[in-house]
Amino acid sequence: MQQQEDNKVIEEIASHFEQIIKLVGENPEREGLVKTPMRAAKALYYATKGYRENPSEMLNQAIFEENGSNIVIVKDIEFYSLCEHHLLPFFGTISIGYIPDGKIVGLSKLARLVNSLARRFQVQERLTVEVCNEVLAILGAKGVIVKCNAQHLCMKMRGVEKQDSSTTTFHCAGLFADNADLRRDFFESLS
Repeated sequence: MQQQEDNKVIEEIASHFEQIIKLVGENPEREGLVKTPMRAAKALYYATKGYRENPSEMLNQAIFEENGSNIVIVKDIEFYSLCEHHLLPFFGTISIGYIPDGKIVGLSKLARLVNSLARRFQVQERLTVEVCNEVLAILGAKGVIVKCNAQHLCMKMRGVEKQDSSTTTFHCAGLFADNADLRRDFFESLS
């Protein structure tokens, strides 16, 4: 049933891509473009699969009671997203640190959380905050910090066309917000 609904949505998206191809002055019947609307629709549907996932459920599948470790850090989690302003890709890495309060989460679930939140129309600033807030809320951690470093094609291939630019954002909550030494420890561990 879900597969049928997905296919219907993909077909509708493909019809819009066919119209876009026409509107920019190209022939969607040309050999190289005949299958492009469907390929583009499937790619966009995949790139936005975060709308069809529940990040909280992902994390809740692998929470374990554990009193050890002062800080848990998972660094350089790759992500790919679409800028909501231009629908162009931005991509990079996210590093997450948290201080457990009796609970830890399976490490791969943090990567899945990042993927789920990134696979939506996003801005880097909100993505950083959303990752931090989800980890804090679901784990009840004493503190969470997230650093995101990304490159944006909306800056590289249009507009100012700055090829070497990147953007870094970070957000913290709990003990990380209150303690500069903890923030320093986190950032030093990333270098």
